[in-house]
Amino acid sequence: MQSPQPGSVNIDHPAHFVPEREACHEALVRMGFAPTPFSLQQHRAHPQEPLAPVGTGNHCVMLERGYLEFLVPVAHTPVAQQLRLAIGRYTGAHSIVFGTSDPAADHERLRREGFDPLAPIDLQRPIGTPQGERTARFTVVRVAPGTMPEGRIQFCQHHTEEWVWQPRWLRHENRALALAGVHVCVDDPEEAGARYARFSGVRLRRNAAGVRQIDTARGWIRFHDPASLHDDIGAHSQVQPMIAGCELLSGDLQATRELLETRGFHVRPLPAGRIALTAPSAVGGTFVFASA
Repeated sequence: MQSPQPGSVNIDHPAHFVPEREACHEALVRMGFAPTPFSLQQHRAHPQEPLAPVGTGNHCVMLERGYLEFLVPVAHTPVAQQLRLAIGRYTGAHSIVFGTSDPAADHERLRREGFDPLAPIDLQRPIGTPQGERTARFTVVRVAPGTMPEGRIQFCQHHTEEWVWQPRWLRHENRALALAGVHVCVDDPEEAGARYARFSGVRLRRNAAGVRQIDTARGWIRFHDPASLHDDIGAHSQVQPMIAGCELLSGDLQATRELLETRGFHVRPLPAGRIALTAPSAVGGTFVFASA
């Protein structure tokens, strides 16, 4: 089961905003991932309204725990325009999605903490299964753009996990197994960490390296300044704030490294035996691999 128990949240997935579907897909395959087929999204902005195109579509990299999403603007809708504006800052992760089993409770906490949440949205997209096409359905709780300066930070409840996490999409040449966490770079890690703690209901702490971090039921978020980001994952932040990268668990870290180097990537060693690479420009961001 991917969704957390009621009363807790997890890191469901980060989402990269990317300009070109084909280039993103090619880059993901070169990195050793097995992306899902491209899928167009629909939503109900309000419960009484009919389904309408969001103006975005996605590829996903499904993992045994969590996943990665790669969103492309495909029309001229308000949501697609938000993606284009974000891509204008940088191509890469612009969203962190907390998994939840109780979006109503998350909505109430956000209201209580002064985040002024928007009404929950029903989101869906067609998805192929061995039994034919089905509809993947989600409930999403968001705040107004700009409320969280790092990007689109939101909650998602999955209603159709069995169709989203299909076994045929969970095996990757690079041996990626699970999402461990997300790295965020900001000017003031203390402020950002405290804000995310209020947003998520998860306590802020300092890890062994002194970096501020929240630990959800599955997965963490680390809040760096530019110096600690470089110390931890060897990355230079283009701008602040930014969602700088994700950290994945590998079933065979040596095999991961060999595949990436064979395909021409510069793989850099990191503290604690991890490795990292800067993703191609069509994807953006830093990908860290640690041993599972």
